[in-house]
Amino acid sequence: MDFQLTEDQKMIRDMVQDFAKRHVEPGVLERDQECRFPKELVGSLGELGLMGMVYPEEYGGAAADTVSFTLAIEEIARYDASLAITVGSHTSLCTGHIFNFASKALKDKYLPDLVSGKKLGGWGLTEPGAGSDASGTRTIAELDGDEWVLNGTKTFITQATVGETFVILASTDSSLKAHGISAFLVEKGTPGFSHGPKMQKLGLHSSDTAELILENVRIPKENLIGDLNMGFRNAMQILDGGRIGIGAMAVGIARGALEDSVRHANERVQFGKPISRLQAIQFKLADMATQIEAARLLVHRAAYLKDQGAAYGKEASMAKLYASEIAMQAAHQAVQIHGGYGYMEEYHVERYYRDVKLCEIGEGTSEVQRIVISKALQG
Repeated sequence: MDFQLTEDQKMIRDMVQDFAKRHVEPGVLERDQECRFPKELVGSLGELGLMGMVYPEEYGGAAADTVSFTLAIEEIARYDASLAITVGSHTSLCTGHIFNFASKALKDKYLPDLVSGKKLGGWGLTEPGAGSDASGTRTIAELDGDEWVLNGTKTFITQATVGETFVILASTDSSLKAHGISAFLVEKGTPGFSHGPKMQKLGLHSSDTAELILENVRIPKENLIGDLNMGFRNAMQILDGGRIGIGAMAVGIARGALEDSVRHANERVQFGKPISRLQAIQFKLADMATQIEAARLLVHRAAYLKDQGAAYGKEASMAKLYASEIAMQAAHQAVQIHGGYGYMEEYHVERYYRDVKLCEIGEGTSEVQRIVISKALQG
């Protein structure tokens, strides 16, 4: 059993860490307060090859492994979780769905721009009445000659207003419920395809989130992704990989909470000494560090299994569940350690506290993860 990173993995981690310190951390508070999408940073990440690093060189990727991807997401999330979820959702969800299930023609047409980051992708599964229960999907796709006609609304969609290529899940046989859902590729600018205003959220303010609206949207018959009525099953496979990314993002946020807390505890003097010398603070920091290390190992194990071609669904859910919940705890303790300063917007820990909550909800709530894990245990 080898817990050491390879030289390539270390190189990717160090490169992203350096980029994040020099370019992501500066201005992160302003971006958050202004709810400003960091288009220039996304472009720079694309130039570095980080918007599609896990995909083959034939599409412009670096053929990096999933462990390297988790390292990159963690380093970005350490300073800006909004940027991390942009990279993660673009790479794992939209691009991943096309790469794994689309026809060669669709791959050749769309993947180069997605992998390079020249175009951003979005993934539309959630609806106002269908979240954890995808069988409640009301978006409909009907075949009319050589075209599919789509009608419905998707909500909470990352990259909804800035994305250009979207994977949309829609019902093609309502009698089959979740087993009658298919996936389609829809481009920005298609008549009838629009988005709502950017949503105001608790956290992740500079991540783009809005509704997608489909009103008699006509797309070529060939834009069906994968087999008919297999969209939901394929989406669940995509979510397994996406959960690894959310786990890595949670580890990054938790690490930020810990590192900021250690620094503050060493600098903050009360009762004539730094609060880092108080046992109550020491125990908080020790628990945070131990839990973060355990979460990172769970994330890396799930990523490793994926890279080996082994089953990893249960492990991905475990990693996402544990990492998101300990990150929530770490952010809570960070605010507590900072005291009144932790409640102020100019301190990063206030932002960590808001941002991290999404990790317990997105790509399957903690409750859904427990269902997935318990079902796997029961066979």
